[in-house]
Amino acid sequence: MVYVIVGDHKKIVIPAISEYRAAPGRLNGLRCIHTHLTTESLTNDDLTDLALLRLDMMAAIASSKTKLHPHIHIAHILPKNTHNHPYRILDPLRPSQLNIDCLAMILALEAELARMSKGYSADSGKERALLASVSSTSRRKALDSLVELKALADSNQIEIVGSLVQQRKSIRTQRFIGPGKLQELAIMALQEAATVIIFDQELSPSQIRTITDQIELKVIDRTQLILDIFAQRAKTREGKLQVELAQLKYLLPRLILKNTAMSRLTGGIGGRGPGETKLEINRRRARDRIARLEQELLAVRKHRKQQRAQRQKKGLPIISIIGYTNAGKSTLLNTLTRSNVLAESRLFATLDPSSRRLKFPKDSEVIITDTVGFIKDLPADLLVAFRATLEELESADLLLHVIDISNRQYESQIDSVEGILGDLKLQHIRTIRVLNKIDRVDPHNISNLARKLNGMAICAKQKSTLIPLIKQMEVILFEKSILKANAYGS
Repeated sequence: MVYVIVGDHKKIVIPAISEYRAAPGRLNGLRCIHTHLTTESLTNDDLTDLALLRLDMMAAIASSKTKLHPHIHIAHILPKNTHNHPYRILDPLRPSQLNIDCLAMILALEAELARMSKGYSADSGKERALLASVSSTSRRKALDSLVELKALADSNQIEIVGSLVQQRKSIRTQRFIGPGKLQELAIMALQEAATVIIFDQELSPSQIRTITDQIELKVIDRTQLILDIFAQRAKTREGKLQVELAQLKYLLPRLILKNTAMSRLTGGIGGRGPGETKLEINRRRARDRIARLEQELLAVRKHRKQQRAQRQKKGLPIISIIGYTNAGKSTLLNTLTRSNVLAESRLFATLDPSSRRLKFPKDSEVIITDTVGFIKDLPADLLVAFRATLEELESADLLLHVIDISNRQYESQIDSVEGILGDLKLQHIRTIRVLNKIDRVDPHNISNLARKLNGMAICAKQKSTLIPLIKQMEVILFEKSILKANAYGS
């Protein structure tokens, strides 16, 4: 079946084509033919539309009063090539030269695109992502941040097929990414059969609107990716409530419909007028659900407060393990307490907190708790939603701040964790910096790092390296007179 969309002398409006969205690595099945009332060839706008809309072909009929016979200018997208141009502009054609077998040319292009992206399987259910960063910081910082974004995507079982960095002196509120870079992203997505673009920065509703109005691809940001990971990892009812609340608070201001969908109204027969728009209904439902979730989490906070009061009556000291995600917190808990809490080398492997008992050499006991990992630019809504969990830290007598010193970004990770502790007003609690993963660091640098960071160097997998840490924990708790009663009885 063939559909023809006709514009006027000023513009052409292409309706929503999401129902006919092309598969990754395929063109959109649309050919655009328009006129130029001058002798000019294809413009930058024409070539941008070709790329962003993934058109089969873009053609302009250049006609003017001074020329008797018009020329037709045609361009199409190219698969990966050795040139810097992502498209090919054919030599101008006369009306008598149009028998160029467009269909065969388009099928050949799609076959080449399919060959270039042969690793993609539509039935696998696995997303293929392009990572994008638009930053006003140094290129090195932007690239380092992209490395972490890639780790987040890997943690969410997303395949990374490419990345792009744009440095701008200032990032304007609405036009977040330059049109040239957006075009480059669209071409790269087509060539790599990408299904989603993930931006390293949090996008405002207007920025998402601007980008998605121009490009026929799913677009998410770093915050949305983190929330999605949390949604997959939450196992307990409390964790699921917290994540859903954070997601809804993030999505509420972003419940935007494109212009083409704004006229789709809902309303029953016999109703007065068309009723509420889908957008208004979605917003109202989201607000109602947020209110219910906040009430349920308030009950969770009360229950946790009662549990803390009971623990305090028993007089057992509490040690909480904190740190950047994937620093080795769960591994440390397992080694200290001979337990089997899930410990994986991926971001946010632990979401629901775990508590175990730890017996010191002098037969004194404490409760030691593993917590969710922190990360730079942790979404504010996530911090609010996880307030009930993070309040556990308020009752801690000692914090173990686990630091992965094998990560070259360890200093900025320390700043991120301590910044969050400051936001939670927990900086008054005595803290030991635990410098983990010394097995991955040059042995000659370990003592210098320990002095520089005022921390204790360990390998969480090797119990022998934890003996000085255990002694230090015991000394601090003795100083606070928490373990004295037990010690005298031993």
